[in-house]
Amino acid sequence: MRRPLLAGLAIAGLVVAFAHPALAQTSSSAKTLADLIPSGDASISGRLVQLFGVVTILSIAPGLLVMVTSFTRIVIALSILRTGLGLQTTPANLILISLSLFMTFFVMAPTFDRAWNDGLAPLLSNEITEEEAFYRITDPFKDFMLSQVRPEDLTLFGDLASANSRDRVEPPEQGAADEADIGLRVLIPAFMISELRRGFEIGFLIVLPFLVIDMIVATLTMSMGMMMLPPTIISLPFKILFFVLIDGWNMLVGSLVRSFF
Repeated sequence: MRRPLLAGLAIAGLVVAFAHPALAQTSSSAKTLADLIPSGDASISGRLVQLFGVVTILSIAPGLLVMVTSFTRIVIALSILRTGLGLQTTPANLILISLSLFMTFFVMAPTFDRAWNDGLAPLLSNEITEEEAFYRITDPFKDFMLSQVRPEDLTLFGDLASANSRDRVEPPEQGAADEADIGLRVLIPAFMISELRRGFEIGFLIVLPFLVIDMIVATLTMSMGMMMLPPTIISLPFKILFFVLIDGWNMLVGSLVRSFF
């Protein structure tokens, strides 16, 4: 018992002995917090706030992807398709989410390119300030959301914003010259409920033919006296066969992508 204890103490002493010069050198080179912050015009507290803001944005990045892109409409349509087919776990959630993400990147590619070229790339090159970069990055997403949002939803959140604020918020109609004046506070929730509405509209059209197949199969089984046999057991192969024969994935994906252009 003593030998392992003595060996451990010896190793600890060697580590401290070798680390002591490095610690001394570090303490001499960075004596204060200001030495750890990059030099610039901002104060220490300002740079800490900037760092905190960057970490916060990175933590909510998945939520931002859902809020301001085409992901909501696509994932709702694919989820309703799986329910209409009567398949609870096929395709798996990982497959649906991955397909929705890649379709979102395909639809949003021009918007992402514009945000990178106009805002993020100049910011990284120190050509523009953070405030100017924010507006340049958000402008492409605002244009995309304005092209998809319903005027009724803009009016709804414009009225709600004006009721909760001293400043009167007047959401313009689509095509108006002052569309750029709409704030993200009004535009993002209006865009999200518009996407939810369109997603359910597409989902209704997807489920309708499968509902007809279920009704036909249920009527046939009842007329044949097979009341104890669940109709879904018989209708499931027919729905899958029908979806495959009409090349359903090609039609659905193509229709979803075209709905954004």
